[in-house]
Amino acid sequence: MTVLLGEGSDGLQTQPDAAANPTLQLLSSISRRLDRLRQLMAARDIAALWVCQEENRRYLSGFTGDSGQLIITATARYLLTDGRFTEQAGQEAPDFTIVDTGSKPWEQLGATLNAAGVTRLHFEAEHLSYAAYEEFYAQAAKWPRSVELVPARGLVEGLRQIKDAYELQLLQQAIDLADTGFNHLLQVVHPGITERDIALELEYFLGRQGSRGPSFTTIIAGGPRAALPHGVADERVLQPGDLVVMDFGAVYGGYHSDLTRTVALAPAAPEWRQLYHIVREAQEQAISTIRAGITGREVDAVAREHIAAAGYGPYFNHSLGHGVGLAVHESPSLSSRSEVELSAGMVATVEPGVYLPGRGGIRIEDVVLVQEGGARVLSHAPRDFIEL
Repeated sequence: MTVLLGEGSDGLQTQPDAAANPTLQLLSSISRRLDRLRQLMAARDIAALWVCQEENRRYLSGFTGDSGQLIITATARYLLTDGRFTEQAGQEAPDFTIVDTGSKPWEQLGATLNAAGVTRLHFEAEHLSYAAYEEFYAQAAKWPRSVELVPARGLVEGLRQIKDAYELQLLQQAIDLADTGFNHLLQVVHPGITERDIALELEYFLGRQGSRGPSFTTIIAGGPRAALPHGVADERVLQPGDLVVMDFGAVYGGYHSDLTRTVALAPAAPEWRQLYHIVREAQEQAISTIRAGITGREVDAVAREHIAAAGYGPYFNHSLGHGVGLAVHESPSLSSRSEVELSAGMVATVEPGVYLPGRGGIRIEDVVLVQEGGARVLSHAPRDFIEL
């Protein structure tokens, strides 16, 4: 086993100037996350956790490389990666023991587990493939001591639901970038431009403003294509009278934003203006009910019932919202099936929509922060009906 960095102290102490130093803020947040994780592990009788999922790995270590795995025990923390990333890992995860897996990743994993005294290893059941599961046991037969794999579900994802102060700073910066992007689009969208040209202009603009990339494939859907909830931009040319759904996000510090606005190209039909207000009212009513203690299903029902009462129930064909953070779609879910009880510190989108096949559609989406007595809307792009 090649160890590039010594383990050092297991509990990173917060420095006095951490608030002014992003690196110290991140390391301090990671230390607190690991403390909470270990408390959960102890409560569930988990002696060692194997973390492979990308966002979970980054959340617990700060490592941003795209190849690596963590072994977390009550007293040790290991980050295993290959030679392409070992220097980066040492810089980004200084409180971890960095293991260079070289050309023998399974052998190095076994050596690490042996050094840590692990005989029972919990793994992320939602993320480890069956092929990897089989390979683990095939390789483990060669190790100095046998190791049993045990599934664990939702452990790190449960922690990620509650955003800490440092995460909220990064999220707000990503959200602010999306707001700025929408205001820029108001100068770009016009009859005669293609959806794809709008998307390209938006992504270039956001990159110049500091985004590390789009949160997901940008959705620009005009006219009849606005009836497609995931109408990824294509070569269609916008026409007068079109509704244009624009759903996009920015990435800042690894955190994603998600914003949807629908505008109309003049002349806008009165029906579209009326439908827009129905969707907006549904969103406002749902947001007004969000608070710690309510379930995702209950919030979804508020918006769904308002749209149904207006006669458009069958045309709201997706969930109301989803969590957002290191991934653009994460827990909690605001859907008719979600029994998740919202807690202060959770962040979610609220995005009701109505889609009339072959004609057009409207969606309005904002990101909100759950608080004890309500919700704070983090997006600030205009929500009025806009006719261009």
